[in-house]
Amino acid sequence: MKPLIIADRNIPFLEGRLEDVARMVYVGQDEFSRELVRDAYALLVRTRTRCDAALLEGSRVSLVATATIGTDHIDGQWCRANGIEVCSAPGCNAPGVAQYVWSALHNLGFRSDRGMILGVVGCGNIGGIVADWGRRLGADVWVSDPPKQRAGIADNYHTLDDILRHCDAVTLHTPITRQRPDATFHLIGAEQLALMRPGAILINAARGPVVDNAALRQHLEEGSGLRVVLDTWEGEPSIDTRLLDLVDFGTFHIAGYSSEGKQRATRMVIEAVERHFNITGDKTGLEGPYEPADTRGISLRGIADSYDISADSELLKHSPALFDHLRNNYRFRHEYGKL
Repeated sequence: MKPLIIADRNIPFLEGRLEDVARMVYVGQDEFSRELVRDAYALLVRTRTRCDAALLEGSRVSLVATATIGTDHIDGQWCRANGIEVCSAPGCNAPGVAQYVWSALHNLGFRSDRGMILGVVGCGNIGGIVADWGRRLGADVWVSDPPKQRAGIADNYHTLDDILRHCDAVTLHTPITRQRPDATFHLIGAEQLALMRPGAILINAARGPVVDNAALRQHLEEGSGLRVVLDTWEGEPSIDTRLLDLVDFGTFHIAGYSSEGKQRATRMVIEAVERHFNITGDKTGLEGPYEPADTRGISLRGIADSYDISADSELLKHSPALFDHLRNNYRFRHEYGKL
């Protein structure tokens, strides 16, 4: 018998690829309920569907796969304790986020050939590509990543405080966690913001709560001169509109929304289903893993030409109440080097 799978209808490129081997039901991200999932064997979700005991207890679900890099919406500890496999799509959207970050940097005057220093906080799949592109562009790149540093992985490490004090731009790419010693919830608060000099650039395309939004708003209201780009916000989709008015660019959690990134995520979700149920879906035409060779001959001008962050920022600043509508109806851009 085909397994029943409940999937978020807004996972792109998914519909029609598993129907031959599974009974597929597609719903909105807010429509997952305990009653709906009771007889399902797998859930395919995005960032907003909270997968925990309240939703899953008493169900047949044995797999939760999220078409996102983050898993903070999934209670992984509870799932593991109850025999539920959790899969995500790490790195799927990394080139798209790097494109977003470097477009923002270019628009705000960061020039890698003028001795400017870029600080990358969190150097995993996404931060690693951001840093790699920076070095290819000739920038001096400083990195803060305590777990990697403790593991002995070589890089140009600096403390977070030194990065905030000395870097011309700081971009955040950490997961969200409250667990010590590497808690990232409100990693950037009032004390940290005070270390940054006027004219420096702060970009958050990680998770909203990595930055204390109330502290950031106060910092900007006091005329600090900090340049700010926010793609992720505390309280999404009900964001702080006063803060939105103060940032240079504010977008609706779409930094990684490239066509290729979405295809990779869907491929990884399908692969998780295939492994778990020993079945074969249709992955025809879906983008494969990112290859650094895709960006040979990289140029800052070329990145900026491939994506205009200002257009997306104008959409949100004009209609902040439409955060989710804009996000769910976003026209996926192509990654740099894919046009």
